[in-house]
Order: sequence, then C-alpha cells, then structure tokens
Amino acid sequence: MRPEIARIQQAMAEQGYITDRATATAAYLAITLHKPLLVEGPPGVGKTEIAKVLAGVLDTELIRLQCYEGLDVATSLYEWNYAKQLLHIKLGEGAGQSIAEREAQIFSEPFLLERPLLRAIRASQRTVLLIDEIDRSDEEFEAFLLEVLSEHQVTIPEIGTVRATYEPCVVLTSNRTRELSEALRRRCLYLWIDYPSLDKEVEIVRAKVPAIGTSLAGSIAGFVQGVRRHRLIKTPGVAETLDWAHALVALGADAIDDDTVSETLGCVLKDEADIRQIRAEVASRGAAAVVAAGERPE
Repeated sequence: MRPEIARIQQAMAEQGYITDRATATAAYLAITLHKPLLVEGPPGVGKTEIAKVLAGVLDTELIRLQCYEGLDVATSLYEWNYAKQLLHIKLGEGAGQSIAEREAQIFSEPFLLERPLLRAIRASQRTVLLIDEIDRSDEEFEAFLLEVLSEHQVTIPEIGTVRATYEPCVVLTSNRTRELSEALRRRCLYLWIDYPSLDKEVEIVRAKVPAIGTSLAGSIAGFVQGVRRHRLIKTPGVAETLDWAHALVALGADAIDDDTVSETLGCVLKDEADIRQIRAEVASRGAAAVVAAGERPE
C-alpha cells in the first residue's frame, strides 16, 4: 500500500471510521485528483459517513445538500431575498433612479441567499461538499449538477459565472433507487460499499461503542449477519447494528438471549413483517442459532 493511502486509512480510523484499502484509495484519489466520488451501496452501510470523515481528515467544513424529489436550483444553489428586495424598492421610491439602476441594485450580492452548492463554490477554503442520496432527485437536477461537477462553477443569470477559487472535495451518495445517468457517472470516481464482513462489523461496533464487551460485540454482529441472510423488506445496515449495540449497553446487557432479542428487535428491524419473521425464527431456533448462522461463511 502506498504510504499516502495508508495515512488516509489511518486518519479515517482515527475519526472512528473503520475502512478497507479500496475505500481509502478512493478517498485519496478524490482528494488528489479533485474528482467527485460517487458512493453507492445499501442503506446504512456508511456512505454518508465517508464525507463526514473526510471533512475531519481535511480539517475543513462539511457542506451537505440532502436530495429529494422536486429539488430545484432555488433550494440547492441560490435564491434572491425577495422580502429585502421589496423593502429596498419601497425605501428607494422617489429617489429618481432608472429602472435599470434599481434592478442592478436589487440583483446584487447583498440580496443573494447562498444555498449549499453556491456556498461550497464560493468558500474561502477547500470544503467537503456532500450531495446525499442523489438518486432521490429528478433527472433535470442531475443534469444541472454536471456544470458544478465538471467545471467547479455555477452560472447565475443576473450576476454571471462564479468559479471556485478552492475546488470542493465532492462526495455523492446513492442507494440506487433509480439509475443515474452515464454523464454523471463519467464525471465521478466510483466506490461500492457493501455490508461488512463479520470481523469488520465487530471492529466497527467496538470502535463506535467503546463501552461494549468483546463477547457482546461479537454476538450482536453475528446476529445481524444472520438476520441479513433472510429475505427481508428492509435489510438492516451497520447503522442499525450500532443502534442495537448502544441500546444493549444502555440496558446493561452483557449477552444476547431470546427475551432480550424479542424486546429490542425494533432497534435492528424497521418493518413489522420483518420483526414477525425474525421473532418466529428466534422462538423456534433460539437467538444463539441466528448468531451461529451469521458466524458461518455463506
């Protein structure tokens, strides 16, 4: 492993993010090549966390744009402070200014409201820009992003083109609820994050929940690994594993038994049908059997 990548992996670990060589390499290349990093994978496996950790590694600000259906330029890039513009027009009545002069005043910097994309472009230092769940946005918004990702610039009709002095480190995440365009993919480095192996999940639990015992961490990870082998409506991610670990530590548990699983399964599973299925599994075979199944290679 190149020493630069080893340092990135170590720095990410110091931020509490347990990662592998491929992820550290992708992060290093995104920083070095100034290219956006597209991270895909199932929900809850730590995609968003990569951007947060990179901001910590670079000791800079994290700017987050949460995507959703209907997201538009006004919400993501900029909009005008209409109330302030109207007040300025009212106060300027009778001043004898031409329409062009008044328009030039109200469509200027003092009336501009920055949204995440513009704030990242105009930042006075390099930032980390997280475009979270890009697959939830519309294809029209995805097309609009191409200028930002390719040129690190945005165009505001009333002002002109704004170029980044310090190009942001851009991380896009996707849960693959829809297929992203080839144009967007071509502009990005790509990283797929899957559910972790048993050993890695134990390591993550112990890193994120320091108060947990080694045996309990292993049992929790083994149980969740076993649960993932079932056909579920919503498969639990690492986020749910950590929620359950925090809950069991708060309850003073030092081991997993059938009753504890039944009472706290809502930390792991978020669908009633899934909970019924796993409760039935535990009732018939016992929690220990689910743990053992998760510890066996597939």
